[in-house]
Amino acid sequence: MQARREDGGARQRVCRTLSSCLERFRRSVRLKLLALVLAPLLVGVPLLLALVWTWGNQAYERLITYKVGSDLVTAQEYFDRVRLGVGHDVAALAESAQLINPLARMTQAGARTDAAFSALLQRLAERQGLDFLLFLDASGQVRASARAHADGDPGRRLWPVVEAALTGEAMTSLERFEPEALDQVALSLRARARQPLMPTRAAAPDPRQAEERGLVIHSAAPVYNASGVQIGVLEGGLLLNGNLELVDRINAIVYRDGSLPLGSQGTATLFLGDTRIATNVRLFEGERALGTRVSAAVRDQVLGRGERWLGTAFVVNDDYVSGYEPLLDSAGERVGMLYVGFLEAPLRTALYTATGLLFLLFIAISVAGALLSLRWARGVFEPLERMNRVIQRVEQGDARARVGPLSSQDELGRLAMEFDHLLDTLSAKQHELQQWAFELDRKVAERTAELQTANETLKKAGQQLIMSEKLAAIGELTAGVAHEVNNPVAVIQGNLDLLREVLGEAAAPVREEIRLIHQQTERIRQIVTRLLQFARPGDFAGYLEPVHINELLADCLLLTRHNLERRAIHLETRLEARRVVEINRSELQQVLINLIINAVQAMPEGGTLTLVSEDVLSDDDEQVPGVCIRVQDTGAGIPAEHLGRIFDPFFTTKKAAGTGLGLSISYAIVQRYGGQIAVESVPGRGTVFSVCLREQPRLGESPAAPAFMARWQGVVQGAGGH
Repeated sequence: MQARREDGGARQRVCRTLSSCLERFRRSVRLKLLALVLAPLLVGVPLLLALVWTWGNQAYERLITYKVGSDLVTAQEYFDRVRLGVGHDVAALAESAQLINPLARMTQAGARTDAAFSALLQRLAERQGLDFLLFLDASGQVRASARAHADGDPGRRLWPVVEAALTGEAMTSLERFEPEALDQVALSLRARARQPLMPTRAAAPDPRQAEERGLVIHSAAPVYNASGVQIGVLEGGLLLNGNLELVDRINAIVYRDGSLPLGSQGTATLFLGDTRIATNVRLFEGERALGTRVSAAVRDQVLGRGERWLGTAFVVNDDYVSGYEPLLDSAGERVGMLYVGFLEAPLRTALYTATGLLFLLFIAISVAGALLSLRWARGVFEPLERMNRVIQRVEQGDARARVGPLSSQDELGRLAMEFDHLLDTLSAKQHELQQWAFELDRKVAERTAELQTANETLKKAGQQLIMSEKLAAIGELTAGVAHEVNNPVAVIQGNLDLLREVLGEAAAPVREEIRLIHQQTERIRQIVTRLLQFARPGDFAGYLEPVHINELLADCLLLTRHNLERRAIHLETRLEARRVVEINRSELQQVLINLIINAVQAMPEGGTLTLVSEDVLSDDDEQVPGVCIRVQDTGAGIPAEHLGRIFDPFFTTKKAAGTGLGLSISYAIVQRYGGQIAVESVPGRGTVFSVCLREQPRLGESPAAPAFMARWQGVVQGAGGH
């Protein structure tokens, strides 16, 4: 009992002491200043160091993840280039005369196989770096091979690339070949593909002793005779198992000298399943880690769920900052992985060293600052304490209380001297300050509005001036280039006609080449015509005539019907326009067909094309009647950064085709008749092109076009449009 009383008394004494200290601290400026001086050392510095450590590690993780992600993109692009290069080589061989001419002789002789032709295939395969090259007849049976292969192959049609080539379409894919399939294209590939499996820490269990399958870049292209009749298929490919040159090249491109500081090492690997079949990852004594396997965690995420792996992973015998990308075959099945990464240990060591030095520097600066602050704080105590006493007296009603003279001549001393005067004038000054603040806010708001208006006006004027100068320069250059190109094109076409006439039947072996030359010169002529139409639109303008918009849209759909059917496009129409527009029918038809074709091309996998026409009336005082047309697709949409340039001359997102003049010419045609063309797009949801035309055109200008577009926006929103 006595012990419990003593414990209770001790706790009460501790509580009273703490309360006394807190009360003293609350009332003492001196103690608060001391606490303020010591707080950075006792609280701020540890907290700051913890934040630096946390943010540093987060920034480090983001940096290395971004780095390995960009490395993986570079490696994937190079691997895709290699895959496409194999397909290009096979297609080029299938079209070459050095293959077609001997094949024609073998076919005329009625021979099923030809040793000389097989030797030719072997030379072509060695020259192109292909591991196998086969010629198949129209039924998919092997007629000749660059290398010895297993007999008894019933046919090659089961492979997707061969089936596609038999239908006339060249195709290249990544495929996983079983050992028997390797024997069917070249007996030597089975031994090259075999790789004994090596025990690997953290890998998933695998009962096999060796990986005997092959990862192959597989390609096939149709072969045509001189008459354009398909007579077979050329099949070829490249075995990736043991292809050390490929992974070394990827590693050299991604991790060139100097790209990885601090002694880190870059690596690249090709996986078949979860097994390394080509890698520059090293085991002990510099041996490559072929036959080792990826960790189970990476395998489950990349091969199991089809997701990228970006981050730290255990690779063979150490931790690497790793990026894994699944590789898909022609059926979309995940058959392997592409890997790039670099050794993490040197980077992590450098991070810890830099962070530790930064911590020591922070602590040293904080301690030195605290000592100096304690010394200087003494001169602050006296003026503050006297002002505190004056405040207390004023609160008690002593209006005559003053600080009085002080020995301190610094800012606090001057502050104490002015304190009495401040008490007398504080209320009046506060009121004046509020009035000044209100007036200042009003003037700032007015000036800001004026600056915004002037800035917008200047920006619009600058954009119009830049566009005018750009169009003038492009027009002058285009006209000159078109004139210079037309002359040699005409000479080429004339000489082609003369060549066909003079050679007659003797031109049969090169008839296809002559046709291709004529086709390409005609394409040049059409491009030149578009350039001239853009440079001199007045020369192509036709006469005006009354045009029924709905009838013209029906004609446009008839002309583009095959495009819609080929891509399985669903068509929806709401043709409600009743007004007749006076315009050149052919030019308006050109504009609408261009917009419809663009919409169809934006939906390569199918979708919905919506055509809407509507009578509109401008909202200005003139009440100008007209018609608006809307062409809407459900494609991928246009990125926001491209919307501002969509009508610029020569701007196009179709890098493989197109001149970038279609929308520019359409824009010029609509503007010439006083109308307006505009575009709206939401990425992932589709694009809407709107064309507004006057009932009676105003040639060369479009003053009412903005009102038409504003009215059209209301029509679209009311109808639940895009």
